[in-house]
Amino acid sequence: MSNQQVSLTNEERQVCEVWTRVMGYHRPVTSFNPGKQSEHADRVCFKEQKVN
Repeated sequence: MSNQQVSLTNEERQVCEVWTRVMGYHRPVTSFNPGKQSEHADRVCFKEQKVN
């Protein structure tokens, strides 16, 4: 496998719809109100570590 980097212009890109699970069901983030969209943008992924 080569390590070539792919480069796209803005004209070649397409919009990606992001969905998330809220209160037991899935919804697109674009349907959230502005406050909830901001809260979603502030979320941080983390990885739990095993306790010894």
